[in-house]
Amino acid sequence: MQVLQNIEELKTFRESLGMQSVGLVPTMGALHKGHLSLISESIHHNTHTIVSIFVNPTQFGQNEDLSTYPRTLDRDLALCESLGVSAVFVPSVEQMYPSDDEIAILPPKMMGYVLEGFDRPTHFAGVLQVVLKLFMLARPHKAYFGKKDAQQVLIVQKMAKDLHLPLEIVMCPIVRDDDGLAFSSRNVYLSPKEREIALCIPRTITRIESAIAQGVREVRELENLAHQTLDFKSAPIHIFYAYFCDHSLAPITHIRQGESLFLLAVRVGKTRLLDNLWC
Repeated sequence: MQVLQNIEELKTFRESLGMQSVGLVPTMGALHKGHLSLISESIHHNTHTIVSIFVNPTQFGQNEDLSTYPRTLDRDLALCESLGVSAVFVPSVEQMYPSDDEIAILPPKMMGYVLEGFDRPTHFAGVLQVVLKLFMLARPHKAYFGKKDAQQVLIVQKMAKDLHLPLEIVMCPIVRDDDGLAFSSRNVYLSPKEREIALCIPRTITRIESAIAQGVREVRELENLAHQTLDFKSAPIHIFYAYFCDHSLAPITHIRQGESLFLLAVRVGKTRLLDNLWC
């Protein structure tokens, strides 16, 4: 496995692969089983897999956790090598953003400034900026993203479609810990008590899934069920949204099987946690 620390090394490595199939897994490091599932999927379907590890400053807003975001590079590299990754790209901020006056990539108005984009209005512009750079540098045939960050993957998918990018965006299933909590690099922020409280999130997902399986299609009824399950009167929990929509993120009133989403964002203590159900 090669560790590529600058753009020229990545370009040289990519040229050496010729026409062989290449998968890209963009990450910010602090790899967990969710990331590893993406990497494994890429390795299974491509001759070579490139993993990027870059804590991207442009997707963090003011007073967010850029300075404290978990960084475990040595462990991450060992995990990538054990899985059979061909190369890991670990650039500096100066490599990725050499100019103070760069071209901006703005998200679509109807998708990029609601939900996560409402609370974090610069977030998706930063995501698209770095993802587009990685696509252009690595030139993958397929890029792998987790369904846990549903809004992100749908916006990235739209960017690839709208800009006619020559690659496939592959969405991979959510991976959960033994207690049901979806894997996230930010889970390490949770105290044991906070983690116990956070389990109301997967419980809510399970109750919504069960209700839909039993034939409930009315969104108002499902929303009430979600809020009942999330109701912690004495616990440090805040619901940002519990939202039903279609794949364009437009709100819906009834579930249409295979075309609907339930998106959930909750703060437990000081930690913002996302989860969702593709329904």
